[in-house]
Amino acid sequence: MDDPFSFVLLCLASFRLTRLIVYDAITAWIRRPFHEWTEQELPDGSKQVFLSFKGGGLRRWFGELLSCYWCTGIWCAAFCYTGLMLWPNVFEPLIMLLAIAGGAAIMETLVSKWLS
Repeated sequence: MDDPFSFVLLCLASFRLTRLIVYDAITAWIRRPFHEWTEQELPDGSKQVFLSFKGGGLRRWFGELLSCYWCTGIWCAAFCYTGLMLWPNVFEPLIMLLAIAGGAAIMETLVSKWLS
């Protein structure tokens, strides 16, 4: 990683992988064994959904990890960087794909905010 462009690609890839794991519906199956969503009726009659963690010990720790964008982000960055250093032929296409998706997600968010 000698050049700033590679650093930016790695940042975008880590960003996208983190969002994929923490927020996206397509990876809900990863979070399901660790998270439980409960709906509670408030005194004013409205309903609010709360996240709680299943189990204790290691299971709870993973639940907390998977709900924290910052925590998961560190592990995703470590995964991307380590993979790129150890197996560049495998990870370069993955990093590029995630970086493109990350850049597109950022652009979509900006355009949506600009249009509304």
